[in-house]
Formats: sequence, structure tokens, C-alpha cells
Amino acid sequence: MQNSIHIVWFKRDLRVADHAPLLAACSAGAVLPLFCWEPAVWAGEDYAKQHQHFVMECLAELKVALQKMGLHLLVSNAGIVETLNNIRQQVPIAGIYSHEETGNGATFLVDKNVAIWCKTHLATWYEMPQNGVVRRLKNRNSWNGYWEQRMNAPQTTMPAKALSASVLTLPNTQMVSVQGVDKPRRQKGGRTHALELFNSFLDGRAAKFRGGISSPLSAVTAGSRLSPYLAYGCLSMREVVQATRDRRTWANEVPHLFPASLNSGLIGFESRLHWHCHFMQKLESEPEIEFENLHHAHDGMRDEQLSDMESQRRLAAWCSGETGWPLVDASMAMLRETGWINFRMRAMLMSTASYLYWLHWRGSGLHLAREFLDYEPGIHWAQTQMQSGTTGINTLRIYSPIKQAQDQDPTGAFVRHWLPHLKNVPNTWIFEPYLMPKAQQLQYGCLLDIHYPAPLVDVSQAMRDARAKISAARKKEGAYLETQAVIKKHASRKGMQGSKRDTSGKIISSKRLQKKSKLMNVNNKQRELF
Repeated sequence: MQNSIHIVWFKRDLRVADHAPLLAACSAGAVLPLFCWEPAVWAGEDYAKQHQHFVMECLAELKVALQKMGLHLLVSNAGIVETLNNIRQQVPIAGIYSHEETGNGATFLVDKNVAIWCKTHLATWYEMPQNGVVRRLKNRNSWNGYWEQRMNAPQTTMPAKALSASVLTLPNTQMVSVQGVDKPRRQKGGRTHALELFNSFLDGRAAKFRGGISSPLSAVTAGSRLSPYLAYGCLSMREVVQATRDRRTWANEVPHLFPASLNSGLIGFESRLHWHCHFMQKLESEPEIEFENLHHAHDGMRDEQLSDMESQRRLAAWCSGETGWPLVDASMAMLRETGWINFRMRAMLMSTASYLYWLHWRGSGLHLAREFLDYEPGIHWAQTQMQSGTTGINTLRIYSPIKQAQDQDPTGAFVRHWLPHLKNVPNTWIFEPYLMPKAQQLQYGCLLDIHYPAPLVDVSQAMRDARAKISAARKKEGAYLETQAVIKKHASRKGMQGSKRDTSGKIISSKRLQKKSKLMNVNNKQRELF
């Protein structure tokens, strides 16, 4: 009988560096690295072809990295349970090693099925944390401490060589079909690209982070652009946090080598890393927020306001970038080509769908999940609800697409780049082309509803109506008590943004930060720091 093997089940952790499950398996015996194209996940409504191609590129690099250790990556087109059954027929399975995953409902179901399989076949499944998300967290008050503890822990170091399991064969199965098409200008997958971006950010780009990430023009280079690589685990959260803190220390010791604003940018960046795990923790603690309003006082609020036909018309206009608001449509155009847009524009897109169009967040959230190359379910669904006003604890963020355009694209350069039909429209009308007289429409080659659509609703009126409806929902009987429950379970406890750290990265407390971290219950306007 063949010796038993130790399976490393790769999921959203496509790297060798700082990989605790891989190290544990290597220490236990013969190792079989495994990745499965889970049909139940990849055929879902929230994944698209670009995600699949990005993962393929990540797997290609992972395969090479494992080969250097003497290991051979097995890629299965079948689900994990079917694959485990096939492997078990060929060789005994001593254990399964993986990182914990805070994914969508489909991955949660897969994990539950694997747990059942392991119990049935008396196999041990070792799950290990890979970021700051805490499984079975009992009290949110302790979360920040766990995050710091994990980020400060030493990174795992892999052996140069490992004992490889015998090469196995799997039945030929067709790869799952994923909807959509690949994006021509998206970021490429793999750890090499991730490290190149990260190093360029640490070496100088971070100096523009503060003040540079709000505009879709400057954010392209001012942002780290690491989000897809963190989403699929080409980099570990811990190595990114530690490298960021190390660079801050170095910049403080030899300030003449770095821009003066680099340290400030790195502080802001680290707060976003904390923010990343903070929002993922919400989905971990309450998986239902992928499908249900976090605060149930908002149930039914949008469901019966519009006819199905009108809802479909508005959703189609929003998805295709034909709202008549140039900054919204330009952002959708960039997203369609590249799979990326900066956070401020993401918030504006969601605000437009949820408030101005009064659409339920689930449909628009699914569209953006498919469009975002860096789709991370925990962050995505928590943010989708936050930007739609259904958390019950956040100040409403109703963005005017006109004001945002004036603030973030004052010359209209971004709009003109992504919307060619508006390239000749002067600044007077570039953000409101529907106000142009007919003569000017002819003069500048932009005829309303021929070259560019008119808005379906009036911005000012839609914003007023949205505020009134949300306010009414939050005044329902029992809403206040539910707000307190949501705050207790999900609200942040410690101010990170703008906090000061010493050179080791330890937070320096202050009365201002302590005051900011207290829960605010006034008028149900709890504002989360991130």
C-alpha cells in the first residue's frame, strides 16, 4: 500500500511565501499541492472570465515556485469533494491543509461539504488563518488586538526542498465555463507582477497616496494597485504590513533618500490594510450580508418602488455606462476595459445605482463583482451595503455625480478620455452635456440621445427623495434597538486612520483617537472610520 499523502488545498492563497499550511504539510510528510476549479463557485453570478484568466496566470507562477521545491501542482477541473474521492482511490490521504477563507456563499457551502467529507473518511483538515479575519470571533472589542498580533508574527519560511507525493492522474473533465470575456487592459496575475508593483510603491509612489487616491486620474499611480494580488493571495497581508512598516522605519532613519510625504502615504496605506480585514470580518461574522440587508429596517424599502421594467431599464443604463452623467459613465468605461477604478469612483457608482436610481444593491453589486478584478466578497458586500445606506449605522454617502466630477476631474480630462463623443464639448457643459442648447450640440458633435444619453432622473430631486426614504426607514419601530445590535457586532472599535505609530509600527494612543473610537449613538449616524 502506498504511503499516505498530505494535501495542500490552495484557494485564494496562490503563493509559496508565508504559507503556513504548505509549511505544515512539508513538515508532516509527502506533499500534494492541489487547486480545484470549483464549478459551484466559478459558475456563480459574481465571477467573470477576467477572474479566471487572472487566476490561471497566478497558477502558472505558483507551479514554477512549487517545482523549485520539488513539488508538483495538481490542478483539477472538478470540485474539491469529487477530487478528494478520486485521489483517495489512488492513495491514502493523511491530512488536508488550507488557509481559512472568507468567501461568498458558494465557497462557504464548499467548505461545509469538505468538513463533512473529512468526518466521513476520518481525515483531518487543518485550517489556518492567513490575514486579520478571526473565525468564530465572540467579541468585536478584541479584534484589533488579534489583527496586530497576526501582523507582527514572524512570516513562515519554506524549506528549499520538500518530499513530493507521487504524481497522480485525474479523470478528464471539462473546465467550468465562466461568463463574460477577458478584459484587454486588466492587471496580469502572479507574484512577480505583485512584487514589482509593491516595490515601486514603497520606493516612491506611496508619497502621492494621501491626496492622490480620490481622483481617477491620479489614483492610477498614487494607489498601490495591490488589491487583486491580495484578493488571490499572491502576497500575504502580513508580508505587506511588515514591509510597509520596515520602509517607514528606513525612511525615518535616512529621510534624505525619500520624499518627505512618503511616511504619511505609508501610514495611510497601512490604515487601508487594516480596513481591508475590518470589512472582511463583517462577512465572516455575518455571511447573510451577501444576500440580506444588514439592518432589516430597510427590508422592502426598494423592492416595490419601481416596476420591474423600469428597474431593468435603469440597471441596464447604469451597467452599460449610459446614465447621462459623464463621470459615472466614464468610470464604467474604464472599469469595462481594465477591471479597476479607484475607491471614490466605486462609491459613486454604487451611490448612483442605490440612491439616484433607487435600485436594490444586490443586482448592482453583482455587476460590480464581475467588473472588479479585485473582487473580494468580504469587502465587496459590506461596502455595497454601506454605500447603499442599508447598514443602519453609517452616515449616508449620497454622491452627486456632478460635484464629484468638478472635484475629481476639474478639467474633464478623464471624462474626455473614456467618452470620445464628449471630447469636443467645452468645460461649460462637459459634466452636464444635457444642458447644452441644440445649436451647441450640433457644433460640438454631441447630439443628446444620439451620441450621448440624457439622464433618466433629476439628480437633486433623486437625492432628496433618497434621504427622505432612508430617514423614514430608520425611524421605524424597533430600528434603534437593531442599530445598537449592529454596532455591537460590526462597528470598528479603534481609530486607525490618521493614527500615529512609532518606528516599530506600534500605535501611539491619544485622547483624540480614544474619543473617536467610542460608539456614537446619536441619530443613528454611527460613522465607521473606514
